[in-house]
Amino acid sequence: MSRHINVIGVGMTPFKTPKSADPYTVMGRQAITEALADAGIPYSAINQAYAAYVYGDSCSGHRVVYEAGLTGIPIFNVNSNCSSGSSALYLARQAIMSGAAECALAVGFEQMSPGALAEHWADRPTPLEKFLEVANRKLGDSAAPMAPRLFGAAGREYMEMYGMPAATLAKIPVKARRHAANNPRAVFTEQLTVEQVLASPSVCDPLTRFQCCPPTCGAAAAILCTDEFAARHGIKPTVRMLAQSLVTDMPSSFEGLAMDAVGRSMGYEAARQAYEAAGLGPQDVDVVELHDCFSINEVLAYEALGLCEAGGATALIENGDNTYGGRFVTNPSGGLISKGHPLGATGIAQCFELVSQLRGQAGKRQVEGARVAIAHNIGLGGACVVTLYGKAA
Repeated sequence: MSRHINVIGVGMTPFKTPKSADPYTVMGRQAITEALADAGIPYSAINQAYAAYVYGDSCSGHRVVYEAGLTGIPIFNVNSNCSSGSSALYLARQAIMSGAAECALAVGFEQMSPGALAEHWADRPTPLEKFLEVANRKLGDSAAPMAPRLFGAAGREYMEMYGMPAATLAKIPVKARRHAANNPRAVFTEQLTVEQVLASPSVCDPLTRFQCCPPTCGAAAAILCTDEFAARHGIKPTVRMLAQSLVTDMPSSFEGLAMDAVGRSMGYEAARQAYEAAGLGPQDVDVVELHDCFSINEVLAYEALGLCEAGGATALIENGDNTYGGRFVTNPSGGLISKGHPLGATGIAQCFELVSQLRGQAGKRQVEGARVAIAHNIGLGGACVVTLYGKAA
């Protein structure tokens, strides 16, 4: 369908550590309120709402959206691990594309606890059983927490296959902190050196503590609409979704390589679908927000998005082609490693950043002349969502 999907409002709280965060209801309300004000519409104009979170009881999404109003609209709770926020955006866009809604809200939030991610239901099969089997074949017995074990196995594979030096991988969190220094909503802005990254405690070789995203609390919201809705409300759209794809696991996820178990093959396919739908390619992209939950996943995302060829991430990083002055600016927000990763909010926080960039409203982290942006959000279990945004003509 040729219907335009406009992003007319975005909102986002500052991301915080668990010990200093507000309750999820407060954070969610703040994000929705900011998005509505940004769009210049009342909550009563929203036709449907999609609420994303991972750590919360059933209908936590209703509880958050009710903070904005009680209008009887359909509200859907979305839980797809770390891709929950972008999955909510996907559903909101799909509702508008289908004609079921003219204006839809996507909100994501997370009130996380300190420490590594853990599963809460020990009396039933884990959804990640097949993923962990792949990681365990690579690592053998490992005491590392679940997520670092998966991505640590992928990191070992990549470094063995392509010879990436540990110091090159360590440059990713250094870049993330440098970018986050210009983001007042980022949780970690203190600068790092490669030496500090490598000297930080090992979590699951090759990953050290500074190469792992922290548990974070926060919320983000976005409002999507049709051209007709915008015209009736006197809104001149500035940013549109050019294309979006959502891909779940394929046989390749479990056929042997941990890199594919953590989403590499999903990422390739999701990017291919999005580029094809938009009639664009990596060469058209100016700014990127990708899923750097661990440093190695940024490397895998570079290749999945076509920013470099397979095995080309070392040169991309060493040449500075992943930052200001290079070919692509990746994670100007600071990314998940430095901005923070409140699971349900992350995909929508990427939308917030890229809309700000395309509007020219990103302040000191503005990517000059940005016209096309891409977001990449992965959740294990699993889903990869790739979204292309562009300036409205």
